[in-house]
Amino acid sequence: MINIFNNNIPIPPNESFVYQTPATNMRGFSRNIRNGNSFLLANTELRVPIVRYIAPRVKSPFLQNLQVVGFFDVGTAWTGESPLSDENPLNISYFPENQPNPPVVVRVKYYRDPIVAGYGVGVRSVIFGHFLRFDYGWGYETKAQLKPKYHISMGVDF
Repeated sequence: MINIFNNNIPIPPNESFVYQTPATNMRGFSRNIRNGNSFLLANTELRVPIVRYIAPRVKSPFLQNLQVVGFFDVGTAWTGESPLSDENPLNISYFPENQPNPPVVVRVKYYRDPIVAGYGVGVRSVIFGHFLRFDYGWGYETKAQLKPKYHISMGVDF
């Protein structure tokens, strides 16, 4: 519901994208933590319906469907043959950017791990027939844990 887009990761130039839309989000990160025309993502969750176990006679759909969740996400996106390629646009920046006919263009190549992971906790339930999800997750990128981020979503399925 509240999408924050990461503009620090450049979108690969001169690439054709059939669908220019974000894939399933990596919890613990802003959108666009990795991009490209290929992606791989795995989400794992452990859901515990707490009220259903503690008080099974409760009739409220919100409380009957209330779940506490622990999750772990891992994934990457890339352009080219492999996310581990030295020529992956994720690891290359050009300076200056977006200036017509600069006198000098500097190509900087540095290392950024293409695989990112996120983990955290969340709650799920049903409100007025729609599934509501709140997650609080920490991202792990290039050997560093990031500040936690929250994710709120509403839809027809968890």
